Amino acid sequence: MTQMVGQVVEHIRREVAKAIVGQDAVLEQVLISVFTEGHVLIEGVPGTAKTLLIKVLARAIGAQFGRIQFTPDLMPADITGTNIFNVATSSFMLRSGPIFTDLLLADEINRTPPKTQAALLEAMEERQVTIDGEVHTLSPMFTVLATQNPIEFEGTYPLPEAQLDRFMLKILVSYPNAEEEVQVVSNWNAGFSARRLDDLHIVQLPDNAAIMACRAEVRGVTVEEGIQRYLVSIVRGTREAINISWGASPRAAVALLLCSKALAAVRGRSFVTPDDVKEVAKPVLRHRIILRSEAEIEGQSPDQVLDEVIAGVEVPR
Repeated sequence: MTQMVGQVVEHIRREVAKAIVGQDAVLEQVLISVFTEGHVLIEGVPGTAKTLLIKVLARAIGAQFGRIQFTPDLMPADITGTNIFNVATSSFMLRSGPIFTDLLLADEINRTPPKTQAALLEAMEERQVTIDGEVHTLSPMFTVLATQNPIEFEGTYPLPEAQLDRFMLKILVSYPNAEEEVQVVSNWNAGFSARRLDDLHIVQLPDNAAIMACRAEVRGVTVEEGIQRYLVSIVRGTREAINISWGASPRAAVALLLCSKALAAVRGRSFVTPDDVKEVAKPVLRHRIILRSEAEIEGQSPDQVLDEVIAGVEVPR
Protein backbone atom coordinates (compact mmCIF):
# COMPACT_ATOMS: atom_id res chain seq x y z
CA MET A 1 0.00 0.00 0.00
CA THR A 2 2.76 2.45 0.95
CA GLN A 3 5.56 0.99 -1.18
CA MET A 4 6.31 4.23 -3.00
CA VAL A 5 6.35 6.24 0.24
CA GLY A 6 8.82 3.78 1.76
CA GLN A 7 11.17 3.97 -1.22
CA VAL A 8 11.06 7.76 -1.34
CA VAL A 9 11.60 8.18 2.41
CA GLU A 10 14.54 5.77 2.37
CA HIS A 11 16.12 7.67 -0.53
CA ILE A 12 15.66 11.06 1.11
CA ARG A 13 17.00 9.92 4.47
CA ARG A 14 20.09 8.48 2.81
CA GLU A 15 20.82 11.65 0.84
CA VAL A 16 20.06 14.06 3.69
CA ALA A 17 22.39 12.07 5.97
CA LYS A 18 25.27 13.15 3.73
CA ALA A 19 24.92 16.66 5.13
CA ILE A 20 22.82 16.50 8.31
CA VAL A 21 23.73 14.78 11.57
CA GLY A 22 20.70 13.77 13.63
CA GLN A 23 17.45 15.73 13.17
CA ASP A 24 15.70 12.54 11.99
CA ALA A 25 12.48 13.54 13.71
CA VAL A 26 12.59 17.00 12.11
CA LEU A 27 13.09 15.49 8.65
CA GLU A 28 10.23 13.06 9.21
CA GLN A 29 7.86 15.88 10.14
CA VAL A 30 8.92 17.94 7.13
CA LEU A 31 8.23 14.95 4.88
CA ILE A 32 4.81 14.53 6.51
CA SER A 33 4.03 18.10 5.51
CA VAL A 34 5.25 17.60 1.94
CA PHE A 35 3.20 14.40 1.58
CA THR A 36 0.06 16.17 2.84
CA GLU A 37 0.52 19.31 0.69
CA GLY A 38 1.00 21.35 3.86
CA HIS A 39 3.36 24.07 5.02
CA VAL A 40 5.80 24.04 7.91
CA LEU A 41 6.87 26.58 10.53
CA ILE A 42 10.29 25.58 11.88
CA GLU A 43 11.36 27.18 15.15
CA GLY A 44 14.88 26.84 16.48
CA VAL A 45 17.93 28.80 17.50
CA PRO A 46 20.44 29.78 14.78
CA GLY A 47 23.01 27.21 13.78
CA THR A 48 20.90 24.06 14.08
CA ALA A 49 20.93 23.25 10.32
CA LYS A 50 17.34 24.32 9.55
CA THR A 51 18.23 26.00 6.26
CA LEU A 52 20.75 23.30 5.31
CA LEU A 53 18.18 20.54 5.79
CA ILE A 54 15.69 22.26 3.48
CA LYS A 55 18.29 22.92 0.78
CA VAL A 56 19.47 19.30 0.80
CA LEU A 57 15.87 18.03 0.80
CA ALA A 58 15.13 20.10 -2.31
CA ARG A 59 18.10 18.55 -4.09
CA ALA A 60 17.17 15.02 -2.98
CA ILE A 61 13.63 15.23 -4.39
CA GLY A 62 14.62 17.22 -7.48
CA ALA A 63 12.53 20.22 -6.49
CA GLN A 64 13.13 23.84 -7.44
CA PHE A 65 14.32 25.76 -4.39
CA GLY A 66 13.67 29.41 -3.58
CA ARG A 67 14.64 31.52 -0.59
CA ILE A 68 13.35 34.79 0.82
CA GLN A 69 15.24 36.51 3.62
CA PHE A 70 12.47 38.33 5.47
CA THR A 71 13.44 41.82 6.65
CA PRO A 72 11.48 44.81 8.03
CA ASP A 73 11.64 46.65 4.69
CA LEU A 74 10.45 43.72 2.55
CA MET A 75 7.40 44.56 0.42
CA PRO A 76 4.64 42.21 -0.88
CA ALA A 77 5.85 42.68 -4.48
CA ASP A 78 9.28 41.42 -3.39
CA ILE A 79 7.58 38.08 -2.71
CA THR A 80 4.99 37.74 -5.45
CA GLY A 81 6.63 39.72 -8.25
CA THR A 82 5.27 42.63 -10.27
CA ASN A 83 4.25 43.64 -13.78
CA ILE A 84 6.77 45.82 -15.59
CA PHE A 85 6.37 47.70 -18.85
CA ASN A 86 8.29 46.27 -21.81
CA VAL A 87 9.16 49.15 -24.12
CA ALA A 88 10.03 46.82 -27.01
CA THR A 89 6.58 45.21 -27.06
CA SER A 90 4.64 48.13 -25.56
CA SER A 91 3.03 45.76 -23.08
CA PHE A 92 3.34 44.72 -19.47
CA MET A 93 5.14 41.50 -18.54
CA LEU A 94 5.35 39.66 -15.25
CA ARG A 95 8.63 39.64 -13.42
CA SER A 96 8.02 36.61 -11.20
CA GLY A 97 8.94 36.79 -7.54
CA PRO A 98 10.71 34.04 -5.57
CA ILE A 99 7.33 32.57 -4.59
CA PHE A 100 7.20 30.88 -8.02
CA THR A 101 9.09 27.76 -6.94
CA ASP A 102 8.54 24.29 -5.44
CA LEU A 103 10.08 24.58 -1.98
CA LEU A 104 10.16 28.11 -0.61
CA LEU A 105 12.36 28.85 2.39
CA ALA A 106 10.84 31.83 4.21
CA ASP A 107 13.81 32.61 6.41
CA GLU A 108 13.05 34.46 9.67
CA ILE A 109 9.47 35.04 8.55
CA ASN A 110 8.61 37.00 11.70
CA ARG A 111 11.05 39.79 10.83
CA THR A 112 8.74 41.35 8.27
CA PRO A 113 5.55 43.40 8.96
CA PRO A 114 2.08 41.78 8.78
CA LYS A 115 1.34 43.50 5.44
CA THR A 116 4.17 41.59 3.80
CA GLN A 117 3.46 38.36 5.69
CA ALA A 118 -0.09 38.55 4.31
CA ALA A 119 1.30 38.27 0.77
CA LEU A 120 1.81 34.58 1.54
CA LEU A 121 -1.77 33.85 2.63
CA GLU A 122 -3.35 33.34 -0.80
CA ALA A 123 -0.35 31.33 -1.99
CA MET A 124 -0.35 29.04 1.04
CA GLU A 125 -4.08 28.36 0.94
CA GLU A 126 -4.86 28.29 -2.78
CA ARG A 127 -1.49 27.71 -4.52
CA GLN A 128 -1.95 30.88 -6.53
CA VAL A 129 -1.10 34.58 -6.40
CA THR A 130 -3.05 37.54 -7.73
CA ILE A 131 -1.01 40.36 -9.28
CA ASP A 132 -2.83 43.41 -10.65
CA GLY A 133 -6.06 41.43 -10.73
CA GLU A 134 -4.59 38.51 -12.71
CA VAL A 135 -4.37 35.06 -11.12
CA HIS A 136 -1.13 33.10 -11.52
CA THR A 137 -1.02 29.41 -10.58
CA LEU A 138 1.90 28.13 -8.51
CA SER A 139 3.69 24.79 -8.72
CA PRO A 140 1.66 21.75 -7.55
CA MET A 141 4.54 21.01 -5.18
CA PHE A 142 4.61 24.54 -3.77
CA THR A 143 5.45 24.31 -0.07
CA VAL A 144 6.43 27.05 2.37
CA LEU A 145 9.05 26.09 4.93
CA ALA A 146 9.30 29.08 7.23
CA THR A 147 11.83 29.55 10.02
CA GLN A 148 11.82 31.75 13.07
CA ASN A 149 14.12 32.31 16.04
CA PRO A 150 12.41 31.65 19.41
CA ILE A 151 14.83 33.68 21.54
CA GLU A 152 15.05 36.98 19.67
CA PHE A 153 12.05 39.31 19.79
CA GLU A 154 13.51 42.75 19.03
CA GLY A 155 12.54 43.86 15.53
CA THR A 156 10.09 41.00 15.02
CA TYR A 157 6.37 40.89 14.22
CA PRO A 158 4.27 38.01 15.61
CA LEU A 159 2.55 36.06 12.85
CA PRO A 160 -1.23 36.71 12.63
CA GLU A 161 -3.39 33.85 13.88
CA ALA A 162 -4.90 33.41 10.40
CA GLN A 163 -1.45 32.81 8.95
CA LEU A 164 -0.33 30.51 11.75
CA ASP A 165 -3.41 28.37 11.14
CA ARG A 166 -2.30 27.79 7.56
CA PHE A 167 0.86 26.02 8.65
CA MET A 168 0.22 22.29 8.79
CA LEU A 169 2.93 21.77 11.43
CA LYS A 170 5.07 23.78 13.79
CA ILE A 171 8.34 21.92 14.28
CA LEU A 172 10.65 22.65 17.20
CA VAL A 173 14.35 22.12 16.45
CA SER A 174 16.51 21.48 19.49
CA TYR A 175 20.26 21.33 19.98
CA PRO A 176 21.97 18.07 18.95
CA ASN A 177 23.13 15.74 21.67
CA ALA A 178 26.83 15.55 22.57
CA GLU A 179 27.62 12.62 20.27
CA GLU A 180 25.87 14.26 17.31
CA GLU A 181 27.65 17.55 17.88
CA VAL A 182 31.03 15.81 17.95
CA GLN A 183 30.11 14.19 14.62
CA VAL A 184 29.23 17.61 13.16
CA VAL A 185 32.64 18.96 14.15
CA SER A 186 34.34 15.82 12.81
CA ASN A 187 32.58 16.18 9.45
CA TRP A 188 33.70 19.79 9.07
CA ASN A 189 37.22 18.84 10.12
CA ALA A 190 37.20 16.20 7.37
CA GLY A 191 36.34 18.80 4.72
CA PHE A 192 32.56 19.08 4.74
CA SER A 193 31.16 22.55 4.03
CA ALA A 194 27.52 23.62 3.90
CA ARG A 195 28.56 26.15 1.24
CA ARG A 196 29.72 23.43 -1.15
CA LEU A 197 26.78 21.07 -1.44
CA ASP A 198 27.83 20.05 -4.95
CA ASP A 199 30.71 18.16 -3.35
CA LEU A 200 28.22 15.87 -1.59
CA HIS A 201 26.84 14.53 -4.90
CA ILE A 202 23.24 14.49 -3.68
CA VAL A 203 21.28 12.05 -5.85
CA GLN A 204 17.81 13.22 -6.74
CA LEU A 205 14.78 10.98 -7.10
CA PRO A 206 14.84 9.26 -10.50
CA ASP A 207 11.08 9.71 -10.92
CA ASN A 208 9.86 13.32 -11.03
CA ALA A 209 6.34 12.16 -10.22
CA ALA A 210 7.37 10.26 -7.07
CA ILE A 211 6.18 12.91 -4.62
CA MET A 212 2.77 13.06 -6.30
CA ALA A 213 2.58 9.26 -6.11
CA CYS A 214 3.41 9.42 -2.40
CA ARG A 215 0.62 11.93 -1.86
CA ALA A 216 -1.80 9.58 -3.58
CA GLU A 217 -0.69 6.69 -1.33
CA VAL A 218 -1.13 8.83 1.77
CA ARG A 219 -4.67 9.74 0.73
CA GLY A 220 -5.42 6.02 0.53
CA VAL A 221 -4.37 5.22 4.10
CA THR A 222 -7.28 3.87 6.14
CA VAL A 223 -8.61 5.75 9.17
CA GLU A 224 -11.31 3.89 11.10
CA GLU A 225 -14.26 5.81 12.46
CA GLY A 226 -13.08 5.30 16.04
CA ILE A 227 -9.75 6.95 15.20
CA GLN A 228 -11.54 9.82 13.49
CA ARG A 229 -13.65 10.41 16.60
CA TYR A 230 -10.51 10.17 18.75
CA LEU A 231 -8.65 12.91 16.89
CA VAL A 232 -11.74 15.12 16.83
CA SER A 233 -12.07 14.67 20.60
CA ILE A 234 -8.47 15.85 21.05
CA VAL A 235 -9.10 18.97 18.98
CA ARG A 236 -12.36 19.71 20.78
CA GLY A 237 -10.58 19.15 24.07
CA THR A 238 -8.37 22.15 23.36
CA ARG A 239 -11.51 24.33 23.37
CA GLU A 240 -12.54 23.08 26.81
CA ALA A 241 -9.16 22.98 28.58
CA ILE A 242 -8.94 25.31 31.56
CA ASN A 243 -5.49 26.60 30.56
CA ILE A 244 -6.42 27.44 26.95
CA SER A 245 -8.30 30.63 26.07
CA TRP A 246 -8.71 29.81 22.36
CA GLY A 247 -8.69 26.23 21.12
CA ALA A 248 -7.98 24.72 17.72
CA SER A 249 -10.38 25.04 14.77
CA PRO A 250 -11.93 22.34 12.54
CA ARG A 251 -9.03 23.01 10.13
CA ALA A 252 -6.77 21.63 12.86
CA ALA A 253 -8.83 18.42 12.99
CA VAL A 254 -8.40 17.97 9.24
CA ALA A 255 -4.66 18.64 9.58
CA LEU A 256 -4.41 16.08 12.38
CA LEU A 257 -6.19 13.53 10.20
CA LEU A 258 -3.91 14.11 7.20
CA CYS A 259 -0.70 14.12 9.23
CA SER A 260 -1.69 10.91 11.03
CA LYS A 261 -2.21 9.25 7.64
CA ALA A 262 1.15 10.50 6.41
CA LEU A 263 2.96 9.31 9.54
CA ALA A 264 1.40 5.86 9.17
CA ALA A 265 2.57 5.72 5.54
CA VAL A 266 6.09 6.85 6.46
CA ARG A 267 6.18 4.08 9.08
CA GLY A 268 5.16 1.54 6.44
CA ARG A 269 1.50 1.03 7.39
CA SER A 270 -1.69 1.44 5.40
CA PHE A 271 -3.80 2.25 8.47
CA VAL A 272 -3.67 4.83 11.28
CA THR A 273 -3.31 3.89 14.95
CA PRO A 274 -4.04 6.02 18.04
CA ASP A 275 -0.28 6.31 18.59
CA ASP A 276 0.06 8.00 15.18
CA VAL A 277 -2.51 10.60 16.23
CA LYS A 278 -0.82 11.22 19.57
CA GLU A 279 2.63 11.54 17.99
CA VAL A 280 1.64 14.27 15.53
CA ALA A 281 -0.88 16.03 17.77
CA LYS A 282 1.56 18.51 19.32
CA PRO A 283 3.25 19.60 16.05
CA VAL A 284 -0.21 20.06 14.52
CA LEU A 285 -1.80 21.90 17.45
CA ARG A 286 0.92 23.80 19.36
CA HIS A 287 0.66 26.90 17.15
CA ARG A 288 -3.13 26.79 16.91
CA ILE A 289 -3.94 27.33 20.59
CA ILE A 290 -3.65 30.42 22.79
CA LEU A 291 -2.84 29.85 26.45
CA ARG A 292 -4.52 31.77 29.24
CA SER A 293 -2.33 34.42 30.80
CA GLU A 294 -2.40 32.52 34.11
CA ALA A 295 -0.88 29.45 32.46
CA GLU A 296 1.84 31.54 30.83
CA ILE A 297 2.67 33.19 34.16
CA GLU A 298 3.02 29.75 35.70
CA GLY A 299 5.51 28.90 32.95
CA GLN A 300 3.43 26.30 31.16
CA SER A 301 4.15 25.68 27.49
CA PRO A 302 1.64 24.77 24.76
CA ASP A 303 3.12 21.26 24.64
CA GLN A 304 2.59 20.74 28.37
CA VAL A 305 -1.02 21.83 28.12
CA LEU A 306 -1.56 19.62 25.07
CA ASP A 307 -0.14 16.63 26.97
CA GLU A 308 -2.88 17.19 29.57
CA VAL A 309 -5.55 17.42 26.86
CA ILE A 310 -4.38 14.26 25.12
CA ALA A 311 -4.15 12.35 28.42
CA GLY A 312 -7.75 13.28 29.16
CA VAL A 313 -9.17 11.75 25.97
CA GLU A 314 -10.08 8.07 26.01
CA VAL A 315 -8.05 6.01 23.56
CA PRO A 316 -10.17 3.83 21.21
CA ARG A 317 -9.61 0.10 21.36
